[in-house]
Amino acid sequence: MGQGSSRLQPEELEDLQSISTFSEAQIKTLYSRFKHLDKDNSGSISTEEMTAIPELAMNPLANRVVAVFDLDGRNEVNFRQFVSALSVFSKQAKREQKLSFAFKVYDVNGDGVIDSTDLYHVLKLMVGSNLSDSQVQSLVDQTILEADVLDNDGAISFNEFKRAMFNADMENVLTIEI
Repeated sequence: MGQGSSRLQPEELEDLQSISTFSEAQIKTLYSRFKHLDKDNSGSISTEEMTAIPELAMNPLANRVVAVFDLDGRNEVNFRQFVSALSVFSKQAKREQKLSFAFKVYDVNGDGVIDSTDLYHVLKLMVGSNLSDSQVQSLVDQTILEADVLDNDGAISFNEFKRAMFNADMENVLTIEI
């Protein structure tokens, strides 16, 4: 994808627009940023390079966000994956897309539900040492009890997650300017 080149080809731009919510100008801006981050000109950004992005570096969930970007688990993200993943943060992205992304951040083991182990892991990343392990576990138990209302299976499904996030301002929380 434009590797070795400083410009994207028209067919590449068209393809990227078809998989994202970005305009041609926004994709070109993202490509410029991507090329800057791709220090070794390999055509991909390592997970370490991604977590060094200032907007991500200060986020306690940076590694989880990058893991969701890294669809194939190779610890690197190519430009197509980069555009596709960032698309969820655009103003044009639908609420369902934003909720799906947030759900994947919490679904650490990728089994399609957020169980107590997943939720504990993410909450521990968020609170660090500000809460004891037992306080975090108590928060996990209470959250699952309140959210697991459709099937009472001890885990939070995507539909239960959507219900729990009904009043969340996803449109502003998960939006960045390109």
